[in-house]
Amino acid sequence: MARAVTLIRSAALSDVAEYAYAATAPADARLIFLAGACPLDEDGSTVAVGDYAGQAAQAVENMRTALVAAGASLQDVISTRVLVASTRREDLVTAWQVVRDAFGDHDVPSTLMGVTVLGYDDQLVELEAVAAVLDS
Repeated sequence: MARAVTLIRSAALSDVAEYAYAATAPADARLIFLAGACPLDEDGSTVAVGDYAGQAAQAVENMRTALVAAGASLQDVISTRVLVASTRREDLVTAWQVVRDAFGDHDVPSTLMGVTVLGYDDQLVELEAVAAVLDS
């Protein structure tokens, strides 16, 4: 299946970042805007309390489920935003590494942010994404 997402890199920007700096999708692509994927189980309970990596992993799995329901996969994601409830850089990096590893070679543009609080009890991580697919 042809992919709609094209990742863009620039030799004028640092290669330290573990993601492309931009991405495009053609005009005929269907965009999918995902709500923030949270570290919740099927019952709506927060999983992996106190565990940044565990919560990031659950958020990725919940994002995969939402993508499949929309007719997409991780390879169709065009950008992400990773929200981590912490002021410690180490916690942000822990969550980021789980998300980054889930995407493998499809290193989409991403923003990693430390925030003061997230919406659910004991929630430490939330993952937002936009995807693009070609339906034809």
